[in-house]
Amino acid sequence: MSWRDLGAGELRKEHVGGRNTLAGWVSRRRDHGGLVFVDLRDATGIGQLVINPERSPEAAAAAHEIRNEFVLRAEGEVVARAAENVNPGLPTGEVELQVDQLEILSRCPPLPFQLDEEGVDETLRLRYRWIDLRRPRLQRNLRLRARMVSTIRRIMEEAGFLEIETPILFKPTPEGARDFIVPSRLQPGRFFALPQSPQILKQLLVIAGFERYFQIARCFRDEDLRADRVQELTQLDVEMAFPDVELILELMERMIQAVWVECLGVEVEIPFPRISYADAMLRYGTDKPDLRFGMEIRDLTEATRGSGFKVFGEAEAVRCLTVPQELSRAELEDLEEVARSWGAKGLAYVVYDEQGEARSPILKFLSEPELQALGGTPASTVLFGADRPEIVARVLGALRLHLGEWLGLIPPGEWRFTWVTDFPMFGWSEEEQRLGAVHHPFTRPTPESEALLDSDPGAALAVAYDLVGNGEELGGGSLRIHEPELQAKVFDILQISPEQQRERFGFLLEALSMGAPPHGGIAFGIDRMLMVLAEERNLRDTIAFPKNQAGFDPMSGAPSPVEEEQLDELGIRVLASDENRA
Repeated sequence: MSWRDLGAGELRKEHVGGRNTLAGWVSRRRDHGGLVFVDLRDATGIGQLVINPERSPEAAAAAHEIRNEFVLRAEGEVVARAAENVNPGLPTGEVELQVDQLEILSRCPPLPFQLDEEGVDETLRLRYRWIDLRRPRLQRNLRLRARMVSTIRRIMEEAGFLEIETPILFKPTPEGARDFIVPSRLQPGRFFALPQSPQILKQLLVIAGFERYFQIARCFRDEDLRADRVQELTQLDVEMAFPDVELILELMERMIQAVWVECLGVEVEIPFPRISYADAMLRYGTDKPDLRFGMEIRDLTEATRGSGFKVFGEAEAVRCLTVPQELSRAELEDLEEVARSWGAKGLAYVVYDEQGEARSPILKFLSEPELQALGGTPASTVLFGADRPEIVARVLGALRLHLGEWLGLIPPGEWRFTWVTDFPMFGWSEEEQRLGAVHHPFTRPTPESEALLDSDPGAALAVAYDLVGNGEELGGGSLRIHEPELQAKVFDILQISPEQQRERFGFLLEALSMGAPPHGGIAFGIDRMLMVLAEERNLRDTIAFPKNQAGFDPMSGAPSPVEEEQLDELGIRVLASDENRA
């Protein structure tokens, strides 16, 4: 028995007069006084069934039972629609199937939500994910994802890279987030970790002589979640021996160009511009700048030294953002709340009316040269940040993005990519009171920075690069350290003791001492890349079966308890949480 011989979305004029069998889901049912019309949906699209009681009483009887999302099999004759009934919005809109035999293959109760319903609670959507995935938007996203990954593989293989899988069960290593830990039954009291990335393993593969490696890798990070972050992620990992940074960047640009053409039919221009980390933080307040609109941050630190406005005069950094609109008091109050949420103590401003007249509570404290430095224009508002440089960048960067969306400054359908380069090797952690690796501890310092590792490691720069698209970090990479002495020195700076180095990374240091070539690479977040490609705001809408923001799966109930016998076998005892303790 054949369930179907044609896709519902494949019906065309050339099939008129032929007999065909279709199978799929009921997208919509309409009863027109005896005649029943059904929009039948399958992976190829939608085709229309017409059930006429005069043509087939048996089919008509079955048709009165069906509801949305029933699964049907229909056999009949393909006929041309009358001219007034043609639907130009559908590829199948010129024809329909006059049904002779209709079989209900599967029934469906009333749905928890309709497929075209907007604003459905995310928990409900995740609870019934198999229904949610039938929505056209999610169908599009996952089909885009498959096409994107296929394109990536083709580009990498054409460039001579070999796809090699690495273990899911590996050794716990510090990568920047918490590890997911897996107990070992055969070695009681010992644990594997799920990989945060295959970083060390891909370095080992290159050391082993596989000079061009790539992998579409599953990675796991036990970190707090948000709209653009999940605990299970997929990434493209790339590593090569004897690396040429220009070759890596050019290959990734060609990959992005191919993905955008093959998935969207959009030609993006390469090469992409480049901006240093320091310049990005100064001009955009972030290391992932959105270049689709201007409104850059300007530095006023020197212009306000010794200012009569004490906040400016004493601040380490004073910068400003010029908004192309005369903002009202209520609007400024709303923006101040946004600024405070990002760490500002307040939000100073100068508003210029249509005649260019300035007004502000701080106006009386500003000298004429300071006002000249503002460069205010008629019908604009200058917003200020005055604090430590990192706080000013964070606050004004967030305000810039908020204003870009609120004022409609971001042109629809535009794609802007840039490389961010020259990252710091290390960043200071206030919480831990020590330096931490900005990328990861295996990143190579620039030749000029190697001497700084002894004298001023906080000033050292790395041979590191991120690709940013429309304000989202798509991928990042670096050249790696291939000398064991230099790697050990970086571990020392990160306050990883010699004992910890041997325990956590002894096998890597040993491999580096046994003929390790210069190497480097890059990794791209597949989920994040699709989020940008599909213009989605939520990363979970790019993944088939994601967890919610609490790391819980409402559909299956995972994570779930396990039987005491299994815990005993693993040598694990579960402690009651605080609220459940007596």
